[in-house]
This record gives sequence, C-alpha cells and structure tokens, in this order.
Amino acid sequence: MQILLIVIGALLIVFLIAAKIFNFDLREITELLKDFSWYIIVGVVIVVTFTFIISFQITSGYSMSPNVEQGDIIIFNRLSSDYDRNKIITMRDKNNKSFIKRIIGLPGEKIEYKDNMLYINDEMVEEPFLGEDIETYNFKFTDICSEKDCPDGIIPKEMYLVLGDNRPHSEDSREFGLITQSQIKGIAIFRMWPLNKIGGIDN
Repeated sequence: MQILLIVIGALLIVFLIAAKIFNFDLREITELLKDFSWYIIVGVVIVVTFTFIISFQITSGYSMSPNVEQGDIIIFNRLSSDYDRNKIITMRDKNNKSFIKRIIGLPGEKIEYKDNMLYINDEMVEEPFLGEDIETYNFKFTDICSEKDCPDGIIPKEMYLVLGDNRPHSEDSREFGLITQSQIKGIAIFRMWPLNKIGGIDN
C-alpha cells in the first residue's frame, strides 16, 4: 500500500508538470475532479484503511489447523496493542517471513509443557481451542530462551512466546524463539473466507 501511495503521488506530480508545460486548462481539470470527487475520497479512504488500520492475509499451510485452515482469508487489526494470551496474530520473523500464530506466553512468565499440558509459572492452564488429538511435545523454558538471553528464567519485557494450534506441524517459538512486540503486525479480528466460516475470530 505504501508503494501505491508513492505511485499515486508521483503520477500527480507528473500530471501537474505536464499541465504547466502544455498549458492545459486547469479549470476543466478542476471540474473533472469535482465530478469524480466521491470516487477519489472513497479510494483514499480504502488506501489509508488498508495501509494503517487493517490488513488481510491468506493463510498458507496447516500450522493453525483446525481453527484457521489453509486458504482462509483473515482480517487483522494493525492498530491494536491488545497482546493478550490466546490472541491470534500475524507476525514476521527476522527474515521478514510472515506467520499466523497464537500468543501463549506473556512478558514475566515461565512457559513449559509437561505431559501434553501447558504450565505457566508452574501452574497448569487449559487450552480449550486445541483439537483433542493434538499433542504438544514436552519442552522447558530454557529450550526456548537460554539463560544468557533470559537470565531471570522468564519472558523478558515486550517479548512473547507464540505457537501454532497444530502443534506437531508448526514452525513457531520452539524453532525461532521468542518474538518481540515489534514483530507482531496485527491481531486477527475477522474471517472473510470461506463463506461458510465468515465471522469474527474466536480469540
């Protein structure tokens, strides 16, 4: 979208320069712009909305199955900073690769999995969104973040642990580690495809 804005701005500058060189009648151009003013306003609103407020993403892969399936089109709120547990997010890794994941661990928490159960600060926490046949392999917090990077044994400030819902088939914090708040690019708010699943996202 940023590229689109730059292109529109460049075209406008070129048009004004051409109008000056070739002595176009600016009054006629002004009348033409008035006739199309509503379409211009709508176009600007759409560009601004999808540049700064929301974004949509087509799901690739099955790492969030069965809650988000391959091909699902999800709308994300880019302005929200409501990074609570179990929120589905879109994020980018350090190589700028895009992922859809779920927030599991928050700053100040120690996350572990034992016997297919989530433990937060040594207390067991249910995960009702997981399928009954989904198994999360055991891991300790030190498997995710070393003592050097997390000397207090907890998730540092403005960092998060994210996992896919399809745990055996998900590339997530178990592979690329904790993510920073700046890597989160939006919170899932609405599924617009497929039509039989259209509606709000259950976070």
